Amino acid sequence: MPQTLPQPEKRTFLVVDDHAMVLGGTLSILKQEYPNADIVSASTARAALLQVEEAHPNLVIVDLVMPEAIGETAQANSGHQLLKTLMEKYPNLNIVVQSAHVRTLVCLKPSIDNHMGGFTVVDKSQSVKDLLEMVDWALRERICTPREIRNGLQLKPEWMQVLQLAFQESLQDTAIAKRMNVSERTIQYYWEKIRDVLEVYRDDDKNLRIQTEVRAREVGLID
Repeated sequence: MPQTLPQPEKRTFLVVDDHAMVLGGTLSILKQEYPNADIVSASTARAALLQVEEAHPNLVIVDLVMPEAIGETAQANSGHQLLKTLMEKYPNLNIVVQSAHVRTLVCLKPSIDNHMGGFTVVDKSQSVKDLLEMVDWALRERICTPREIRNGLQLKPEWMQVLQLAFQESLQDTAIAKRMNVSERTIQYYWEKIRDVLEVYRDDDKNLRIQTEVRAREVGLID
């Protein structure tokens, strides 16, 4: 059964990586950017699950290749299974995937589509600035996944309904939520998923809703 993580008064981050240098570097970056946060770490999938249960983090930064337990060989299957378990057990957990193998996330696309928390992805070859931006976005419950995961412009029926109600019937989110019989927070979650598929991201100089409508019309999702 899905569990809801308690919301701590103080931010707690969990970093999961079996490479000591990468782990140490990530911890150092986070401590500098978030000096008041509690930051814990794990180097195996099994240890990561125990840390989530004990530390109740509101953000997990996780690699995709790791050993299941101490002494075992690092492999993608362990990382994928850990990520899938986290998304199923803690649907509102904010997650940043930091890996050199981000394309393999395509096998988890159904779980990622259903995840309600923030979910962002950064390649290990990207800059510190990129990592911090993805951490910030995840904490704000935003979505940002690589093109390979999006698999074209496939939107779930409920996402399509949001587009139609917003741009063909001119409804605001409160009215859309009432029409679809869901919470307004769920509608906001749908918007994040829609914008990720359409590759529309926040820009302080532009209206996000207008950008989304323009892009949706460009690709033929709405008339």
